[in-house]
Amino acid sequence: MSLPAGYAAVAEAAADLAGAVIRPLFRSALLVEAKGDASPVTEADRAAEWALREHLLGAFPDHGVIGEEHGSVRPEAEWVWVLDPIDGTRAFVTGRPLFGTLIGLLHRGKPVLGVIDQPATGERWLGVAGEPTRFTGPFGGTPGCRPCPDLAAAELSCTSPAIFRPEEYAARDALCGAVRRVTWGGDCYSYGLLALGLVDLVVDSTMKPWDWAALVPVVEGAGGAVTDWDGKPLTLESDGTVMAVGDRALLGPARRILRDGKAG
Repeated sequence: MSLPAGYAAVAEAAADLAGAVIRPLFRSALLVEAKGDASPVTEADRAAEWALREHLLGAFPDHGVIGEEHGSVRPEAEWVWVLDPIDGTRAFVTGRPLFGTLIGLLHRGKPVLGVIDQPATGERWLGVAGEPTRFTGPFGGTPGCRPCPDLAAAELSCTSPAIFRPEEYAARDALCGAVRRVTWGGDCYSYGLLALGLVDLVVDSTMKPWDWAALVPVVEGAGGAVTDWDGKPLTLESDGTVMAVGDRALLGPARRILRDGKAG
């Protein structure tokens, strides 16, 4: 399907608004509180999501919203925006520019638009279903995943060793042992780097819809693929496992290692 005219522009304008909230608070003295899952929540998280919601629902009052900080509105709607104002909050509160604002749009449950915005560095990825991914930023970079059909030559990135469930540790360790090199940290930023051809494989677990909805169109528009660990498309009912590859030839070998590791 073709995305209706104006949707991408509205999403980018929303990212601009969120960035205006987030930038003054980055590396400032923030009051950080713990929420139920022990991840830090800041003033920036909450205020940025409100800015996103007000803008998107103001433009599209019949759309739904699923957000990390403020819950859901009409999640059964045909069009649903999925928001993570600061993906990588731990990086944000420790002053590392490896976080990002994620704005995803689902059409009948399928990701069709995604924005990864890094407000501190001025980098932005925009993915629209059926179109090449666009990237803007001061450091250069051209969207397009690189060829890497051999797992042994692949650069793997994972958000954190702790993001995996205990029953997945063996699979995680087996995959780490099968690639050229592993880097930890990065959250959504790693998926942006994959879309620039700088990373070959990103594997995570315990991901929520707001963690992955924006990533799918960005990676796919750069020539890559995003699935769960079984190779299935991500949906709101997915199990939280996520695997992104730049070269689709990596899907099979990585999936087999993850499957065998979980089974063992």
